[in-house]
Amino acid sequence: MRVLVKGTGVAGLTAAFELARSGVTVEVSERNAEPSRGASFYAGGMLAPWCERESAEEVVLTLGQAALDWWDEATSGLVVRNGTLVVAPVRDKAELSRFASRTSGYCWVDEGEIANLEPDLASRFRSGLYFPGEGHLDPRLALKSLHERLCAMGVQFHMGVPLDEQRFDRVVDCTGSAAVGEICNLRGVRGEMLYLATRDISFSRPVRLLHPRIPLYIVPREPGRFMVGATMIETEETGAISARSMMEFLNAAYAVHPAFAEAQIIETGTGVRPAYPDNLPDVTQDGGTIFINGAYRHGFLLSPAMARKAAEIVCQTLIQKEKDHETSGEWRRARSCRRDASRVARQP
Repeated sequence: MRVLVKGTGVAGLTAAFELARSGVTVEVSERNAEPSRGASFYAGGMLAPWCERESAEEVVLTLGQAALDWWDEATSGLVVRNGTLVVAPVRDKAELSRFASRTSGYCWVDEGEIANLEPDLASRFRSGLYFPGEGHLDPRLALKSLHERLCAMGVQFHMGVPLDEQRFDRVVDCTGSAAVGEICNLRGVRGEMLYLATRDISFSRPVRLLHPRIPLYIVPREPGRFMVGATMIETEETGAISARSMMEFLNAAYAVHPAFAEAQIIETGTGVRPAYPDNLPDVTQDGGTIFINGAYRHGFLLSPAMARKAAEIVCQTLIQKEKDHETSGEWRRARSCRRDASRVARQP
């Protein structure tokens, strides 16, 4: 069976990987000349199912827990399993209690324990929540690694070249925000981020700052570089980061540590993330096309589960075709035997 996967974001590459290792012949197309720089390129890369449960359904936790092992196996060495630290200023301690009431898998940490986890945050916060089972990765390195592994598995990539979908037995559409307006109930949610560079701070894990108006996360990348993000804006408009978001990011980063005031802003970016009304992804079928979409803010966390589901659908179709073929062959043989027997019976 030949399957075409459309899209080179996290949904497309994870789907291609699951299909390829299931023995399916896979080709991947991308409408742009280079790999997509959509929402996946600007993602935080936090594999944090317990934290995400604070504002998401239980299924995000149950499906998301397997994501750490999936990414660890698919992109060897890129997953950092140092957990997640959630903090809040003293005046917003109620936000910590609220967060704790909606999540699990954490332990309360005091000022000294926060300092042991993140020495640069010593004396900055009196209490926090530590989620030891969580992890993170660099999305750009992960997508690059997954692309290289797919190439080594024999998967063909077609960049900026339209393909005849009729040549394939199945199409798996992972075009993300490009499908907004074409798929019923799918909307766009804009996310914004920036990269800060400073050698004055070092974190070993994502740090989330709780705030009544704009919660913030800071994710360490390579030494001296941090990804800062959090916005979820109900719009499908692209473009540069807004001045309001920039100021809120910088003010919140400063609240985490004053040294961020001297950091360099080395990159900003925005991406439109597709979402259904319940903010959960879905795998649907329309004829010979399977759609994976609606990852919302859970792209790296839930794409492995969606990819497995799509691969199961494709493989089940393949099994059914083989059964139908075998049944058809047995039927033809039986009819042939009956014809032969009939001819023998008619002979004098």
